[in-house]
Amino acid sequence: MIFLLKKTIKITMLFDFYGSLLTEKQRQIIKSYFYNDLSLSEIADNIGISRQGVYDHLHRSEESLEDYEAKLGLLKKYNKIRKNINDLEAIMTEKGILAEDKNEDLRKKLESIKSIL
Repeated sequence: MIFLLKKTIKITMLFDFYGSLLTEKQRQIIKSYFYNDLSLSEIADNIGISRQGVYDHLHRSEESLEDYEAKLGLLKKYNKIRKNINDLEAIMTEKGILAEDKNEDLRKKLESIKSIL
């Protein structure tokens, strides 16, 4: 169960980065399966192809997303930047830097950066 949840999270994050590179049908199937939680049979009925056809499209779409990530690494970079920002915030909080009124501009800048991610 945890494996499926981790896979779902990874695929949806990859889709956020690379979804526009997929075909319209691939996007529709990914959204139906991962975002709308439809079964393969329900998706097949909705778009008029076989359940096996949906499975094949889904599998190829996932492979494409993984391939884009292997080549471009945007999700890996995103996760690294997010971790560094969280680490920086923790260090600044620990040292009392974010608590001081005179550093309100730093606090706002940090929040601004976090909101982008």
